[in-house]
Amino acid sequence: MLRWALIFFVISLVAGALGFTGIAAGAGRIAKILFGLFLVIAIVVVLIAISIGQAVF
Repeated sequence: MLRWALIFFVISLVAGALGFTGIAAGAGRIAKILFGLFLVIAIVVVLIAISIGQAVF
């Protein structure tokens, strides 16, 4: 999921540099959503691992 967020971020940067502002805004929005979802899932996994007693680090 983080890979897809990075891909959409790169698409957003390239589209913005080429002047396609609509595509850049849409790709940026999708990248933000995917990155936020990744963070939520990562935090949940860490909290579950801590509650079970297994060290993640």
